[in-house]
Amino acid sequence: MISKATIDTVFETARVEEVIGDFVQLKRAGSNFKGLSPFSDERSPSFMVSPAKGIWKDFSSGKGGNAIAFLMEHSHFTYPEAIRYLAKKYNIEIEETEQTDEEKANTDVRESMYLVSEFAKDYFHNTLLHSEEGKAIGLSYFKERGFTGETIKKFVLGYSPETWDALTKEALGKGYKLEFLESTGLTIPRDDRPFDRFKGRVMFPIQSMSGRILGFGGRILTNDKKAAKYLNSPESEIYHKSKVLYGIFQAKQSIAKENNCYLVEGYTDVIQFHQAGIENVVASSGTALTPDQIRLINRLTKNITVLFDGDAAGLRASIRGIDLILEEGMNVKVCAFPDGEDPDSFSKKTPYEELVKYLDENSKDFIQFKASMLMNEAKNDPIKKADLIRDMVVSISKIPDRIQREIYIQECSRIMDISEQVLVSTLAQLVQKDVTELGKKQKQEQKAFEVVKNEAPVEVRKVDILYGLERKIIEILLLYGNKTEEFEDILLKTNESGEIENVSEKKSYKVFQRIYLSLQEDEVELANPLFRDIYNNLIAYFHQNETFSIEQYLMHLNPDFAQEVTDILMADERVVLHNWEGQNIFPKTKNETISQYVSETILTLRWYLVDKIIEEIKSSISSEPDSNNIEPLSMAMDYSKLINSFSKKLGRVMSRYSN
Repeated sequence: MISKATIDTVFETARVEEVIGDFVQLKRAGSNFKGLSPFSDERSPSFMVSPAKGIWKDFSSGKGGNAIAFLMEHSHFTYPEAIRYLAKKYNIEIEETEQTDEEKANTDVRESMYLVSEFAKDYFHNTLLHSEEGKAIGLSYFKERGFTGETIKKFVLGYSPETWDALTKEALGKGYKLEFLESTGLTIPRDDRPFDRFKGRVMFPIQSMSGRILGFGGRILTNDKKAAKYLNSPESEIYHKSKVLYGIFQAKQSIAKENNCYLVEGYTDVIQFHQAGIENVVASSGTALTPDQIRLINRLTKNITVLFDGDAAGLRASIRGIDLILEEGMNVKVCAFPDGEDPDSFSKKTPYEELVKYLDENSKDFIQFKASMLMNEAKNDPIKKADLIRDMVVSISKIPDRIQREIYIQECSRIMDISEQVLVSTLAQLVQKDVTELGKKQKQEQKAFEVVKNEAPVEVRKVDILYGLERKIIEILLLYGNKTEEFEDILLKTNESGEIENVSEKKSYKVFQRIYLSLQEDEVELANPLFRDIYNNLIAYFHQNETFSIEQYLMHLNPDFAQEVTDILMADERVVLHNWEGQNIFPKTKNETISQYVSETILTLRWYLVDKIIEEIKSSISSEPDSNNIEPLSMAMDYSKLINSFSKKLGRVMSRYSN
């Protein structure tokens, strides 16, 4: 178990913008950062990071929290995993305390699978570097491919011995369970003797964006025609090949920095590019490109350059993925290597400067590339040319942005030497077809919704004013609770004539003290259970600690409260997302008049509560002729006078809250 001292050090050291910046491309927005949500598919940014508060908020999904919460939400880390990840990132030594049997037993299945995969990665890597068989076979192969020792270490390459159960036997001996070796696909079950899936192969660990080991790719080194050249881990609880890109962990920072991602096909393409000095490269690992893989890149950049092998068959097969990239609203360029070359072979023999120059000069816009490639095939065949043009327009129809579509139509018209009007007409037909199909789908969904609606009418709820006021009290405590402000007190004093009069007097209070005393004075308890618990927690924290920082408070906050606290803290960041200042709209900031804001909020809450009391009194007044209503009427009048005093203090007429 990780010690409290280590956890405290991690919280104090980790910077939320640095942690999230490893996964999401962030752009500065005033004192904050914003970016595209990593939890939903969106085109405009709704994800906000506040370094000053040490928290983040995703307005599209409602998620939020500190750096630890982000890792738990985004990478599905457990709390200890997130702490270990950050400790490793910031070179913090982890102090361990003894785990109880119950704590060990509570480690979930996914964590056990990750642990087994991590063990296998280390086992394969050590076998490659230190065993006689590994050095003679595996290391020799990698050296022949031109991989340096530094590259082998960077990608944690390994070797699985030719022995049937070398890994399985070693793992079981170290206390790892057979069920997790089998569920990760490392071991293939057999009644008499389970055996290693990857025996006799060089190993390529497949990592998540956060660096966790999800699975493996293994390449056979013999000429066994019955065995697959490359073998991947099977689908599992932690490995879904359609959602993974090989090399994303090593490439993520370079992709964000360069604002471009090179997409290749195989493991060695990625590794050789890194070794050549170009690190913003990932591979689809031989599988057809999927929307999930594209969205993974979309978190880091809007620009993809697809790198193709020089052979024509490979070009036609790979170019199909471009339409998917376009559908995601991304910018696509294409670069093909000379005949007989692939990214691996070309980068191995080309110096860095020449490689960069080649990529710059030969990366074409997808429409230019696709047109020039397919026109060579069509040549003078009008039917083939017509099919080609139709194919081009289909690709253009996938682009969500109308302006981009129009520009591409103009370019296509120029390249193909065909009337722009014909292309526009064809595009309109395709778009209309998509709209019609979408309309049918929406009608079906609407019909289904109406069935549900008829079965269970939805009740329209009124705005909960009390909820809003109580939430504002929590917001004030979080943002300004420890600030000292001058507040106006109304005191009763006897003047020289012996008459009692109201006297205004300024006094300094901590904001939390003012709120606490005001609510105590009226014996007010917050109605919402969650707000009441957070309020009590905050007041206790202020009384026990001389200083207050959001980071420190969140560190010790009950997870049940953390989501609501983050929502409240980041509510104002919507202003930044909407770019009001860019439209010459300048929202008033609360810290300009904190004492006034606090006083108005408390008075408004008191006004609302008194108004509710008046309503209750009125409802209790009997309409019977003989009923004695003098006392309740008198009480109602007294409370009405109190509302009038609130009006004077607030400087506005109080309208009815309750109906």
